[in-house]
Amino acid sequence: MVPDIGRGSRTHSLLVYLYGPGRREEHTDAHLVGSWDGFAPDPGRDTGLDPDPKVALARLTAALDLRVKQAGDRAPAKHVWHCSVRTAPGDRRLDDEEWNAVAQRIVHATGIAPDGDPDGCRWIAVRHAEDHIHIVATLVRGDLRNPRLNYDFNKAQAECRRIEREMGLRRLNAGDGTAAKNPSSAEKFKAERTGRPETSRETLREAVRRAVAGAASEEEFFTRLREAGVRVKLRHAPSGDALGYNVALPGDRNRDAEPVWYPGSKLAPDLSLPKIRRRLASGAAERTATPASDGRADSSPPARERRSATGIAERATVLLDHGDDGEAAAQLVGLGELLDAVAQTSPAATRTELAAAARTFERATRSHVQAEHADTRALRSAARGIIRAGGALGRGEDGGTTAMLLSTLILVTLAAAHWHSARGHAQQAHASRQAAAHLRTAYRQAAATPMRVLHDQGRALPEAQRRTHEATLRAVLPEEAVYAGGMEARTDALVATLAQAERAGHDSEALLRQAIDMRELDSADDVSDVLVWRLRRIAQLPAHPGDGARRPQAATPSSRTSERNTTAAAQLGTAQDPNRRSPRR
Repeated sequence: MVPDIGRGSRTHSLLVYLYGPGRREEHTDAHLVGSWDGFAPDPGRDTGLDPDPKVALARLTAALDLRVKQAGDRAPAKHVWHCSVRTAPGDRRLDDEEWNAVAQRIVHATGIAPDGDPDGCRWIAVRHAEDHIHIVATLVRGDLRNPRLNYDFNKAQAECRRIEREMGLRRLNAGDGTAAKNPSSAEKFKAERTGRPETSRETLREAVRRAVAGAASEEEFFTRLREAGVRVKLRHAPSGDALGYNVALPGDRNRDAEPVWYPGSKLAPDLSLPKIRRRLASGAAERTATPASDGRADSSPPARERRSATGIAERATVLLDHGDDGEAAAQLVGLGELLDAVAQTSPAATRTELAAAARTFERATRSHVQAEHADTRALRSAARGIIRAGGALGRGEDGGTTAMLLSTLILVTLAAAHWHSARGHAQQAHASRQAAAHLRTAYRQAAATPMRVLHDQGRALPEAQRRTHEATLRAVLPEEAVYAGGMEARTDALVATLAQAERAGHDSEALLRQAIDMRELDSADDVSDVLVWRLRRIAQLPAHPGDGARRPQAATPSSRTSERNTTAAAQLGTAQDPNRRSPRR
């Protein structure tokens, strides 16, 4: 059950909408299911008293606004309190009596009309659909004082959770007040009317989030926003210092033909300028030299940055499992930036799912646990490197390292879900699991070609060599891991990787143990795939096995996000990965 609260100043206009046909003729049989005294006039059903609906609506408006008129200047400017309450998809249909009980509990819990208080605010509950009601109240009590509505949304949320339990409805995840503001009904309708796939608020939130991902300075952040086509307006103090910023979409205007500006803090709690500055200052992206090309197939900037980011993401998983809360919360913030960076530089085949993963995980980056922003440095550096390197191709080593990184990001988001669940962060845990589901889909798309090549290479090995590496797997991996989910039939890629690592001079058994010890494998959907990518990274094997013998061709400007990003990759580079081991000679 989902409450949505708003304030306004026009009682009559709201009632006209609630009793009208709706914007898409979706309102049917509008009528009252409850009111402050049980005897409020009902324009939907009292047609015998007032056949003219306009007269009936005027009578109801006058009854609701009576105390507002009596209070005069003491009444609040926005005296209309409006709360829609909706059941979840799949819930049973509530009858009018049940909806009346829901409305009475909401107005009591929020302080609109406490039980037993004869001076409570006047309110009504209108039903014009099967799955929701609208509660309308005027915010002047019988003693002409204003009601105390501190934390009314949180109180309504908590009461809805209790109603769900008692009425046997689907129990939704409780919020903690750190979620981004949802678009209003008016914003949603405007998006539909103008043909936009989402509201301006949602588009701008994603644009700001992507602009801050890996940014090194405030100036770079605002430059990225403008390059993305977003209008930016800074608010300055008398001293000339920027106090905040507003953003707007080109062409998005209000009824007065003025741009519709959104302050950063209204897009999400962590997108205000002071909070962005704190992230930029204490978690500033590291500037490191780009390693020179070594002739391996992963020497293209996007492939190199993705390989480096994989190791950093693996270390973030360890901190989520074993670090203190401040460190772990910082990893979640950095992980959000890394997902945004990967999403905006990914090839077309995986872009939709990765954008959905980043958008969903945004909810998991905020909780009441204070993040130690200095601990985001490595992840922000990885995000910056990926953005500077430009767009990755969907084939060759670019595609292989994308699959390598996604395999790890799935495990990191699952670790985030576990961390949030252990602390009672239900919405954040759910968002993490949803992000992991999107990443799995993107991984299957990115990994299809390199894994098929590896499977073919594994099956083509001499029988004796193949048996040797299969014996290594049985000796090192727990038996349940080898046989779980039919893994024994899917070890061709893993066997091929062990054989290639051995040819490169590694002890295959020691390397496999190192890969296993990096982190538990219980949360992995496919243990074989996870180990393949861990082994290929720490052994410095090409991520795309078919490209190991050739040097990549230079990317054309159209194959990268922009010429500017491609050039900048040579100036930034990536940190050396401490988990890499030099091949034995």
